[in-house]
Amino acid sequence: MSVDSAFVHKMWVDHELSKMVTSGTVPFPMLSDGGGKVGQVFGVYDADGGVDVRGRFIIDPDGVIQGFEVLTPPVGRNVAESLRQIAAFQLVRESKGTQATPSGWRPGKKVLTPGEDLVGNVWKEWKVGMAFD
Repeated sequence: MSVDSAFVHKMWVDHELSKMVTSGTVPFPMLSDGGGKVGQVFGVYDADGGVDVRGRFIIDPDGVIQGFEVLTPPVGRNVAESLRQIAAFQLVRESKGTQATPSGWRPGKKVLTPGEDLVGNVWKEWKVGMAFD
């Protein structure tokens, strides 16, 4: 979503983005936030520049923001990290909080079981195959 019009989005897709994806088409909806109303709600609208600052928000099915990241335009976002975080939030939600994902967790990797036994002992779990990689 950006303050750009649907026409500007189409030009960007046709002349730029479509050349960066293997399918030739954008795999997600593009929305226009003309006037920055949505950006204002999320606190990312730059009124002086008339633009939404780049950011991403992970919103769960209940409408609760679970994660967000806001970056200035010169710094690109990491789609793989966003997808990793979405998978982590989905796992935690599906487990109803009986599982937690450590830093850097990826699907198929070890998860943590929250509880009193874990307090002060995360390092032990970390030594058993969760180290940064």
